[in-house]
Amino acid sequence: MLVDSYGYSPYYLRGTGNDAAAGLLPMMEVNSWLTGRRGISLPFTDECPALYPASDAFRALFGSVLSFARSRRWKYYELRGTAPQDCDFPPSVSYFGHQLDLKPDPKALFATFDSSVRRAVRKAEQENVSIEFSEELSGMRQFYALLCKTRTRHGLPPQPFRFFEHIHRHIIAAGHGRIVLARTGDTTIAGAVFFHFGRNVLYKFGASDERFQQLRGNNLVMWRAIERYATDGFATLDFGRTSLGNEGLRRFKLSWGTQERPVTYLRHDRETNTFVSSTDQASGGWHNRFFRALPGGLSRLIGAAAYKHLA
Repeated sequence: MLVDSYGYSPYYLRGTGNDAAAGLLPMMEVNSWLTGRRGISLPFTDECPALYPASDAFRALFGSVLSFARSRRWKYYELRGTAPQDCDFPPSVSYFGHQLDLKPDPKALFATFDSSVRRAVRKAEQENVSIEFSEELSGMRQFYALLCKTRTRHGLPPQPFRFFEHIHRHIIAAGHGRIVLARTGDTTIAGAVFFHFGRNVLYKFGASDERFQQLRGNNLVMWRAIERYATDGFATLDFGRTSLGNEGLRRFKLSWGTQERPVTYLRHDRETNTFVSSTDQASGGWHNRFFRALPGGLSRLIGAAAYKHLA
């Protein structure tokens, strides 16, 4: 999907040990004239931790990544996942992660939510908001229209639609995801994209039409997805990362009965041979005000041109 969308080069690294259970890590090489050549595990993911049985295996894997980064002359490489505590590697940036254990009984699960969530879901039901589960490209188009509005509201350019076309082809149509849409009448007012693999689910994208916020479509989308996945026998739902400064989003995710955990990234600079800090790109700044003021069409053009370089 990332290769098709942005032309990144994939690599799969293994620790240098002889043990069959040595660590494993997928990487993508981003080769940009604007932002430089670097390795990321993985671009546009909230979290992609290395697979390793013990700290020694992680250290061996780290050595393999370091050697490969030098051979490829990467500016830096970034591991988007928490390292073992005893490795004592300084994080470049930190986030919150939130995960919900899916109980097989939807009624028992619903009772664990905060009262504000339960009221919002009931409000949407009383307003006759309807929910559709879709695996069609037409559903993705409807979601993308909402996403463009949401990104403008947040002061960010939207990803190009071809990115979501490739998500549909490689993930949704392959049976590893769902698009969930909320409607009032014939108007789509909220939506979300979920990925699933094994017994685990990831809430990847969400969007809504602010004009219908009072109908609580977002809440009903989330609840119906949770209900469906729990009934289908899935074990966990990951709500993705949350910036440390985004207290409103953090409270929203906690209100669904999730468990909170730290998520840290590691960024290692090749030239200085040191771990370096980076910036939480979701934090507010002048660029948010800039993109809120742009016409939607121009913002989409910038997003189509820029995301390949941002990764």
